[in-house]
Amino acid sequence: MITVMLKLFVLLLIFFPTFIIGLSAYNVKSLGAKSDGKTDATKAFVKAWNEACNSLGKSKILVPKGRYLIQNAIKFDGRKCRSTTIDIDIKGSIVAPSDYRALKDSAIWLSFESVNGVTITGGKFDGKGADLWNCKMSGKGGCPGGATILAFSNSNNIVIRGLTSLNSQLFHIAFIGCNNVKVQSVKVLAPNNSPNTDGIHVQSSNGVTILNSKISTGDDCVSVGSGTSALWIENVLCGPGHGISIGSLAKEMNEAGVQNVTVKNVTFVGTQNGVRIKSWGRPSNGFVKNVVFQQCNMINVQNPILIDQNYCPSKVGCPGKVSGVKISDIIYQDIHGSSATEIAVKFDCSSEHPCKNIILDNVKLTYKDQPSVSSCTYADGSTK
Repeated sequence: MITVMLKLFVLLLIFFPTFIIGLSAYNVKSLGAKSDGKTDATKAFVKAWNEACNSLGKSKILVPKGRYLIQNAIKFDGRKCRSTTIDIDIKGSIVAPSDYRALKDSAIWLSFESVNGVTITGGKFDGKGADLWNCKMSGKGGCPGGATILAFSNSNNIVIRGLTSLNSQLFHIAFIGCNNVKVQSVKVLAPNNSPNTDGIHVQSSNGVTILNSKISTGDDCVSVGSGTSALWIENVLCGPGHGISIGSLAKEMNEAGVQNVTVKNVTFVGTQNGVRIKSWGRPSNGFVKNVVFQQCNMINVQNPILIDQNYCPSKVGCPGKVSGVKISDIIYQDIHGSSATEIAVKFDCSSEHPCKNIILDNVKLTYKDQPSVSSCTYADGSTK
């Protein structure tokens, strides 16, 4: 009797898996999406989200192999969802419109707002940003700002794994106002001359972990905005790009601080910067504290270790004031490799609020096979 029941259970599991495990599954192709990369699949993706969101218990959205054009910006709103978790399993590629003007002034192409328990597994997201970059770099003006490929705002318990993001118009992946986020085994790819294509941006978020990923882009591999805490970055390959940056801060007077950040086992290859903290030279009540940069390898990096509190990249319209951001308790431990410039360690801190308790422990950087030099202004700390 037990054997018969077990066989029946196995058959039910094979033919009716969603019935057995209480999982509602929605296939975008079954809802009208075509995988030719030419037919707009926006409506099918919106319908899949709405049905998954309204399901009781666990739900899944399936994106089979193929190329799916999403012609318009989509906001996946989770405020009225009944589903406890939504898994988005992507086997194919999601493609942005070839004409960058099609997204108009949409700041985000695929936006998840106030969602809980969303997991995205696999897939390629192609932002087709090259034409917009060319427009921006032409200097002729009239270009839209561009759109971030994928962004989560005010969301909790998010997992992204095995995803590839290509050629975003703007940032690739962003988390703003989120809690408990895990990003694992992702690839972010864009040329080194693509403007403002930050790989992963984290702001006003707590408990974000980024693991085992490769980020090659035209801006920061990871950018950390104000209000970020408990950020962990480990085993990441960064390059080309502008490195891993906290800031830029001091954009506003009333600005939340950044604290409890760990960057560990990261390799930087040919990047503009390695590990950087940057703030504009203007008043602010912001701060950066309790940050550890550990076991990092620099390979021909222009500025391996940098604190810049007079940040003004264009050198035009600089605030020209003193940064109010307070920087303290920063540890650089086991940082090795080569610098592309003679000054490998540069601390240009605020004259009004000098950097405090900066610790360099086993930092060995070379320039042309010789020991590099450092430059310190308004910085207090020690070396080991």
